Amino acid sequence: MADSDTACVTPATADDVDRVTDLWIALAEGQRAHGSTLLAEGNRAAVREWVSRSVVTGELLVARDDGNATDEPVGFVGFALDRGGYDRDRTRGVVSNLFVVPERRGEGIGADLLEAAERALRQAGAETVALEALAANDRAREFYAERGYEPHRVELTKSLAAGDGAEGGEGEGDDGDPSGGSRHDDAADSG
Repeated sequence: MADSDTACVTPATADDVDRVTDLWIALAEGQRAHGSTLLAEGNRAAVREWVSRSVVTGELLVARDDGNATDEPVGFVGFALDRGGYDRDRTRGVVSNLFVVPERRGEGIGADLLEAAERALRQAGAETVALEALAANDRAREFYAERGYEPHRVELTKSLAAGDGAEGGEGEGDDGDPSGGSRHDDAADSG
């Protein structure tokens, strides 16, 4: 599919399920620094199910060192056509869970993963693509803006927990479905 100087992007296989699940756990742990409320380890079973399903549907790509099929993935991206149930005037693709291991960031692997997901979505009939980044993750928002992504929708959250400023104060954000099937990603964790 796509190649950086040091990695090759290919479809994920059943042999990648455990490694990609572990990478998602690292992604979720890293997102806590940007206000994510997702529990990393607490969602392992749901994420493993999402990864397994995405391998079967062909909606998960991994980046491997030098394209060697025996190397463990150093990054991944999920993607799918939007099947939200609403009629739209354009077919929309969704990119989710883009991640590159910290020691490999800055090598273009995240960009390669994103480009490969966009290409697959285009081939599947998508006319536009959507993704999400945490509001506090400036690096992610810059990464996507540099690649032509523009803000489209803003999610506002408010904590209802006692003592968390529930009356007009600032609350912590919630970041969606912990199953891994949401459009939840963190390009600060991409390269």
